Amino acid sequence: MTENGKTLVIVESPAKAKTINKILGKDYKVAASVGHIIDLPKTKLGVDIENGFSPKYSVIPGKQKIVKELKQAAKGASDILLATDPDREGEAIAYHIYNQIRKVNPRIQRIEFNAITRPAVQKAIENPRDIDENRVQAQQARRVLDRIVGYQVSPILWKTVYRGLSAGRVQSVALRLICEREVEIENFRPVEYWNVTAHLKTPEAEEFFAKLIKIKDKTLDPRKFRIGSKEEAETHYRNLQNAKYVVSNLIKKKVKKKPPPPFITSTLQQDASRRFRMGTSRIMRIAQQLYEGIDLGPAGNVGLITYMRTDSTRISPEAISGIREYIAGSYGSEYLPAKPNVYRSKKSAQDAHEAIRPAYVSTDYEPRKIKRYLTAEQFKLYELIWSRFLACQMKPAEAEKTTIDITAGNYLFQATGEVITFRGFLQAYRESEENSAGKPEDGADKNIPKKIQKGAVLKLIELLLKQQFTKPAPRYSESTLVKTLDRLGIGRPSTYAQIISTLFKRKYAEREERSIKPTELGRTVNEILVKNFPRLFDVKFTAALEDELDKIEQNETSYLDALGNFYGPFEQTLNDISGKVKEIKSSLQKKSDIVCDLCGRPMVVKWGRNGRFLACSGFPECKNTRPLEEPAPPKESDEVCPKCGSPMLVKRGRFGEFLACSNYPKCKTTMPISTGVPCPEEGCEGTIVQRQSRKGKIFYSCSEYPKCKFALWNRPVARACPSCSFPLLEEKVSRNGDYSLQCPQCKQKVMVEAE
Repeated sequence: MTENGKTLVIVESPAKAKTINKILGKDYKVAASVGHIIDLPKTKLGVDIENGFSPKYSVIPGKQKIVKELKQAAKGASDILLATDPDREGEAIAYHIYNQIRKVNPRIQRIEFNAITRPAVQKAIENPRDIDENRVQAQQARRVLDRIVGYQVSPILWKTVYRGLSAGRVQSVALRLICEREVEIENFRPVEYWNVTAHLKTPEAEEFFAKLIKIKDKTLDPRKFRIGSKEEAETHYRNLQNAKYVVSNLIKKKVKKKPPPPFITSTLQQDASRRFRMGTSRIMRIAQQLYEGIDLGPAGNVGLITYMRTDSTRISPEAISGIREYIAGSYGSEYLPAKPNVYRSKKSAQDAHEAIRPAYVSTDYEPRKIKRYLTAEQFKLYELIWSRFLACQMKPAEAEKTTIDITAGNYLFQATGEVITFRGFLQAYRESEENSAGKPEDGADKNIPKKIQKGAVLKLIELLLKQQFTKPAPRYSESTLVKTLDRLGIGRPSTYAQIISTLFKRKYAEREERSIKPTELGRTVNEILVKNFPRLFDVKFTAALEDELDKIEQNETSYLDALGNFYGPFEQTLNDISGKVKEIKSSLQKKSDIVCDLCGRPMVVKWGRNGRFLACSGFPECKNTRPLEEPAPPKESDEVCPKCGSPMLVKRGRFGEFLACSNYPKCKTTMPISTGVPCPEEGCEGTIVQRQSRKGKIFYSCSEYPKCKFALWNRPVARACPSCSFPLLEEKVSRNGDYSLQCPQCKQKVMVEAE
């Protein structure tokens, strides 16, 4: 219970409460609601459509105790400040808390801050306000829209595929993008083309490579004008063997590479996903921890970054002043532009709060200085945000770009290169691999001769012919999907991670290496939704709905008008589809060549909770069913059953492959597959065995688990570390395919090729 006279501050998270409590001191009591306390009921629609789309909110199951504690704390408070997150969702949480405690203590106001720092929090306390009803209405409209779509479209999927599927308003549009890209890939027909590269030498004996770009003034393009066959390439090869190679043009010019803007939610997710191979949900979870506060030892809990859900590149004047002072002191005035760099946010940005940046820019909070207090993932993300923010207020990088044109009869070759002459913002930040192709590198460009001059006659050392084929657009990665959703205006910063995680959770999509691939279930769901709700799950329509929500917040339209305009056409579509359910379900059933072994009628492929299966077309008279694919037959192994001595077989189950006794069902012994590598833990007599996590990922752990908890993600090799003598090494494969062994203890790497 709050002591009399104290101001009660209510936030969502206990971690955030701890950080703010440290800032405010003894005259304040900080409590946490632990997220939402009120929501629509899970088991029913919860929206009175006939009466102005009125939501029927209730306390979330399990949150009754928290509501009771908040009411109790409110009784003894002099004032109450609702300090939930500074966005629509945070406003809605504050609104629901207000409605729960106002009868106990009506002295309630709302505060918001973009960073959990002493100046930001104190400034917010000095400027309290009432709850923003428009912002609450905009969030409520989103919640109600999603509920109406989910609860009225999902049953169509239950009746046509199987019960339990969902049709989210925004997630289904993301699924559509993924499925359409997959169809594009499948329908793509590669086109053959040949590249010709000349290995040349200058009169000064400098060697370089130039690529053929034109033939008889026609520019080579794989999809338009190309060398399309080996025979054609060899004809050009013969023509070029005796040609005279002359430098027909030489252009050198200075170019500038501007620094990137500070992070917003979408660009943070894209960059971190590319660099660290993290999922978007994980990125946002770590960012939330950095925002809410990290225990920095003697300094206590400190919020390290500003609010991580934003679509604005705006930076506060105070932050600009601090960063410019830091750059001048740490990098030198030559890296500081005369005026601060200003970045425009996109037109659809709400611009509610500034860009993602470090909460404090000083030597005390440099990433390396506080690294010991952060987890490895927290450090990576904090360092990335830190370096990007520094870069955005530094001078551009400067380079010298050289273009060499070489004429060989009717053929034109070209060599290009760039050399950095001033690093500028690159001192602080380098773009991730996916964005850096073709960008200037440090030092001399090896492909550009230093002494070459226009008119020089070159010697041909070798002509290189390379066959290639055009490629389709790649599958989306989490990074590129976020980029596309952001560009199209689908969803908002706070929704991207949830959209993607829901697709995986519902098994509509799966990861294949770093790409997102639609599952057969996902493609089936998408087909039903797009065919029957073409307007609802249209990209432009979904983006327009986001604009409508923005208009509610800006008081340009009302909650009732926005919902009403949506629901009329939607209800008509639902009515039209209600009579087509059998037709839709029938269209999903595919004939097979398999005959029912009970009644002789043909079997058809149907959908069920566990995927597709074969069912007799004579249903309901004949209820015979079979798996669509017979399980793979067990494989023999070299292991012997420890109980009965029978051979053990390799079988596949829910969690991957395992060993099972061939004498089943008389003997039901099962065991994981052994790697044959002894457990390295002192005194343990177990061996390392292969296991599979519930999420399907292979790992390796001791056979004596839970007594021994030694585990690895990579396959072990029975070889001692040459550096620290640890009894085993683990296999590692780098991004470029290099195979090596690494010690789990000292991290010493041993390249296998060097052995």
